[in-house]
Amino acid sequence: MSSPISPTPDLSATAALVVAGYTGSDPAAVQHHIDELAAIGVPAPTSVPAYYPLARDLVTSDLAIAVESGYTSGEVEPVLIRVDGNYWLTVGSDHTDRDLERTDIARSKAACPKPIGSMAIALGDAPEVTGWNRIRIRSWVDGDLYQDGTLAALRPLADTLSRRPAGTEGDLVLFGGTVPLIDGTFRAGADWRLTLEAPGCAPLELCYSVKVRNP
Repeated sequence: MSSPISPTPDLSATAALVVAGYTGSDPAAVQHHIDELAAIGVPAPTSVPAYYPLARDLVTSDLAIAVESGYTSGEVEPVLIRVDGNYWLTVGSDHTDRDLERTDIARSKAACPKPIGSMAIALGDAPEVTGWNRIRIRSWVDGDLYQDGTLAALRPLADTLSRRPAGTEGDLVLFGGTVPLIDGTFRAGADWRLTLEAPGCAPLELCYSVKVRNP
């Protein structure tokens, strides 16, 4: 990939935010993940992939976020941004309330801000990402490696985009799914670092801290 790196574009107030889940490229692996979550009480999705439309103002580039629960955690994800018909790829965190997730996945995602990186890879007027399978994403929590994988494990963003809910045809922020946790266990933490490394491009990095409002 030789696309230029530029500041992440500003989003309009009318931009849609959609978080996609269960976007794995291997259907058997997706079902295994669903079964693992079910074992800890997380309800199975009604469709695969699953889409969670959320409020636009959850998207943030702030270096610190505030949450209500002490049991929240981030996830590194490729994020597709569309503004005025042009596309960018950046890195983001689907920060989620893990207690709420056991009863209502949509509410658990809506309970937390969604940090995104300040820099992005310009894709032009199509959502195709060259070298998708070789892009590496990683996350760390409080300095410990938490996730490490390539986007070969996920559906290409163009495919995930094509299946999105109606009503999201304009400006859009689409979180494209994540790779497994290294030890399979959600972990709450104060400091998060996430990277997306695409061949031929400078790495994209997102760092943010988490504060519980009423610990």
